Formats: sequence, structure tokens, C-alpha cells
Amino acid sequence: MEQSLQDLWYGFGVAFQGHNLMWSFFGVLVGNLIGVLPGMGALSAISILLPLTYTMHPVPAILMLAGIFYGSQYGGAIGAILLNLPSHPPHAVTCLDGFPMTKKGKGGTALGITMICSFFAASVGIIVMIFASPLLTTIAFKFGPAELFSIMLLGLLAGSTMSRGSPLKGVAMTLFGLLCGVVGTDVNTGAFRFAFGIPELSDGLEMVAVAMGLFGIADFLLNVNRMKAITSNTRMRIRDMRPSLAELKEAFWPMVRGTAVGTLFGAMPGTGPTITTFIAYAVEQKVAKDPSKFGTGMIAGVAAPEASAHSKTQVDFIPTMSLGIPGDAVMALLLGALLIQGIQPGPQLISEHPDIFWGLIASFWIGNVILMILNVPLIGVWVKMLQVPYRYLFPSAMFFIAVGVFTTQNSLFQIWEVLVFGIVGALLMVLDFSVAPIMLGFVLGPMMEENFRRALLLSRGDMAIFVQRPISATFVGISAVLLLAVTWGAWRKKSRIAKVQEMVAEETAVAA
Repeated sequence: MEQSLQDLWYGFGVAFQGHNLMWSFFGVLVGNLIGVLPGMGALSAISILLPLTYTMHPVPAILMLAGIFYGSQYGGAIGAILLNLPSHPPHAVTCLDGFPMTKKGKGGTALGITMICSFFAASVGIIVMIFASPLLTTIAFKFGPAELFSIMLLGLLAGSTMSRGSPLKGVAMTLFGLLCGVVGTDVNTGAFRFAFGIPELSDGLEMVAVAMGLFGIADFLLNVNRMKAITSNTRMRIRDMRPSLAELKEAFWPMVRGTAVGTLFGAMPGTGPTITTFIAYAVEQKVAKDPSKFGTGMIAGVAAPEASAHSKTQVDFIPTMSLGIPGDAVMALLLGALLIQGIQPGPQLISEHPDIFWGLIASFWIGNVILMILNVPLIGVWVKMLQVPYRYLFPSAMFFIAVGVFTTQNSLFQIWEVLVFGIVGALLMVLDFSVAPIMLGFVLGPMMEENFRRALLLSRGDMAIFVQRPISATFVGISAVLLLAVTWGAWRKKSRIAKVQEMVAEETAVAA
């Protein structure tokens, strides 16, 4: 532990060097601003600025790209809460309760809770990186294809119960998401699946397009005739971002649980932050006294997913830096940036390049402090966005969505995807279907299929592999219990409704 503290002190010395601090600030600022723009996320920003790192020293280059990454995480939450536009797929869950809080005049409070949760979760993630990297790396090695499939199955089942109303509708939307997730080319056989002869679908549906359509465009279509600002009857001030003591108490345990979920998944290679936010939200629904309130502006529905996303963002660097295995597309870009600089990620990185590893860890804390300082005065700017009437605000947002989605693959076809999913999402909302499980199924589907097939290849087609391995068997067992609990709850609810109807019928007959 003493050695780790000495190394951390050395890292602060590296991070506080003038040019390193300047590039870290630049990355955080750019990430925060780009994160607010609908359709633009860390992936777009890092892709655009990656060529800039070719001529830079490795330390400031990595600090800048990392700053863009976690800066965009907070910026994405702003758009999700204030405008129901998740510029980064993990923030799709934040829309479910963050936007209803804004409609209640609590947008500032939601942003304040997000800021507190992000700093707390990031700090925990950094501490885990410092002291638990060797242990988490060992644990990560124990998660093979069977274990990854089992834990994703649990996340899928938990997420399908997130929808309000009928659990059957939630399952139906999850299956629809799974179907969307397998569109494209089969990586094993090379065959086209559900592409309908359209060449542009060979690489599958674009995640940003699906998220923007289901949450951003769908909401616009449903509210297109509302020309006044959301908070026309409510005064929004900068000090409104300060949560009350009661709101902080309400957010505390969801923040702790969300941080734990993000930390756990951060150590697992191949799992992105979108999974953690959905699972953190599902956990809060399971522990809540009244799950039906979720989706109406619950603080827990903002605190838990945001905390999980930020802790996951920090801990994600463990498998990327120590194993060379990226957790998602953004981490893959950062891995590429290291390789461009001639640095090979792996177990030897800490000893061979301590300035990069410990300087990066120290910059996380510095960057998160910069984020808090930046966003306190900027909160007034974000809140002022709510005073803009819909007839100006949402056409502008749609323009940025189109630009952001186009830049992901430089294809106009992606914009048509956004429009189609926007119309589908609006129709589903009108029919009282929740669209959140679609996103969960879409994200988990391809990864579940890949790990399922890998596990069967390793076991030569023996399905028993999922219950023979202890970790996998545990998650399969929990999934079975969860499925039984949901079935039992639905049956009891149906029985209660039948009894009430019977009693009403009897009272009506007696009265007659």
C-alpha cells in the first residue's frame, strides 16, 4: 500500500506538469461540450482528435483522450436530463427518470445529483484502480465465454422487467431489441441476417442511431404540437441544482449500489458501460418499495445509472491497460492511441511506462475536479436551454442528431435509421410499450450470441458447460429465480384483480 501511495504521488507530479495539465483540461472541456450535443459522443470526439496525437508526446496524448472520454460522460447526462436526448447510449437509461424530473421543474436538481454521483463514483473507481488492479485482473481472467453469457442473461432478464405495466410487454420489447441486435453479417458464417438485401445493413444497425431514434426523435414526434418551453410555469435558477438534504439521502444508497455495479463490470473485458447502466437501474427497481414510480422522476433512477457509468468509465482502464483488452469501442480507440505511440498495453505497462499509468490515474482526479468547477457556472447555460420554445429547440436538436449520426460512419443511411426508429418508438409509446428494454436487448444480443457460441465450441456442443462452471452456474441460478419471481408476481397480481372483479360483481348483484 505504501508503494502504491508513492507511485500515486509520482503520478500527481506527472499530471501537474504544465503541458500535461493543459492537455488534460482541453480534453475535459472538449468532452463536456461535445457530450452535450445530441448525436455526438466520446467516440466521435476521440476519432476526430486522434490524428492530433500522432505528433504529441505519449503522456499528454493519452491524458487528453482520457479527458474527452470521462468529460463526455457528464456532458451526455446533461442532454439526457434536459432534452431527453442521450448523446451517448449509456445515458438512454438516465432519460427514463431524468427527463420527467425536468418536466417537474427539477432539472437543476437532477444535474446536481449527477455531478455529485459522477465525482463520488469516479473517485471510487480511481481508488479501485490504484489498490485492486492485480485482484480485479485475476478475477477478470476467471470470466470465460460461459460466465459472460450467464451474467448477460441475468442482465437481460432483469432489464426486461424495467418497463412499467405488463411484464409481458417488457419481454416483448427485449426480444425485439435482440432481433435488431442480430441484423447484419454473421461473424462465423459470413451470411447476411435480416438485412433484406440492403448492403448498408451488412454491418448491422448503428447503436447511436437506435438510441437517438427511440429516445430523441420519438419524444419530439409525440410533443411536436407543444410550442412552449418545458418549464414555462417554473422558474429555474442556478441554485436549484443544489439538492436538499432529503434528496441527497434518497440518492445516497442508489449511488453506492450503482458504483458497485459499475466497478464490478469495469473489470470484465468486453462489457461496455451501457450494460452497467441498465443493470444498475434494474437493481434499483428490485430494491424499491414501489417500482411503479420509476419512470416518473425518481432520483434513484438518475443516481444509480450515472454512478455506474462513471465508475465503469474509470475501472474500464484496468483491462485495457493491464491486459490490452478494450471494454468497448472507445477503449479500443484509446488502445489504438497507445499502439500508435509504440506502447504495448499489458502487464508490463506499469513497470515500463509508470509516467503514463500513474499520470493517467492522477489526471482522473484532477479532471473530475475540473469538471465540477466547469459545470457549476455552466449549469445556468444548460438550464437556460429549457427556456427555448420547442419550435426552435427541437429542430436544432434534430439537426445536431443528423450531423452526429452522419459522422459515425459518414453515411446518410444512418439518418434514415434514426427516422425509422423514431417513428417506431413513437408508435410503441402511444401503445404504452416501454422502449428502454429494446436498447438493452440491442446491446446485449450480439455479445450474448458470440459468447454462447464460443462456450459451445469449447464444450463441443455440450450445454452443461453453463451449469458445470461455478460462476456461470450461480448466475444461471439467479436468472431462474428471477424468472420464477416475475412469473409468480404476475400470477398473484392477476389473481388479485380477478378477486376484486368478483367482489364487485357480487356487490352489484346484491345491490340489484
